[in-house]
Amino acid sequence: MNSLFSKFMLDVTMTGDIKTDLYNFLLVNGHQKTAEHCLKVGDKAEQLANIFDVDSYKAKVAGYLHDVSAIFPNSERVIVAKHLGLEILKEEETFPMIIHQKISGVIAQEIFNVHDEEIISAIACHTTLKSNASKIDKVLFVADKIEWDQNGSPPYISKIKEALKESLELASYSYIKYLFDNKDNLKVVHPFLESAYKELKIELNL
Repeated sequence: MNSLFSKFMLDVTMTGDIKTDLYNFLLVNGHQKTAEHCLKVGDKAEQLANIFDVDSYKAKVAGYLHDVSAIFPNSERVIVAKHLGLEILKEEETFPMIIHQKISGVIAQEIFNVHDEEIISAIACHTTLKSNASKIDKVLFVADKIEWDQNGSPPYISKIKEALKESLELASYSYIKYLFDNKDNLKVVHPFLESAYKELKIELNL
């Protein structure tokens, strides 16, 4: 295990059950709200996976672990990412919150012993999506947007739910389109997000 993570394990007992261990890990480290959000996203991802014929176990594990990097504040995330040898884009240096998706992917492997490539991929792009996204990538992306971590209902929720009646791709697109329609509110435009948007637009003939 990377030495960066050791201090977060001092009072944590792992049981081997991802859902239990994730919740306890975040709770012990002072992130109960994030822990509850992660459980909701995992359960929603499992539900969506069953609807869209995706591996539901992988989807829920990705959902449970997607925000585990909350243990690191935004002010430390670029430094942590460098220490872990992750590629850091200029948009991530400008707005470090975004790089939490990549850090969560590493924590999933090193602390929770999850090495499935599909799960790690979904975790590592759950905020931005990406081009050539898998079904699991899209399931987690949409689940996270439905079960958002803010108060009240997401302003885009009706659009996503309506789009889900059509396809996972349309639901993913509808959220990204919402962001681009409100581009002035974006801190940065992450290249993963932009490439996913362009690809989905072509795929959906929009």
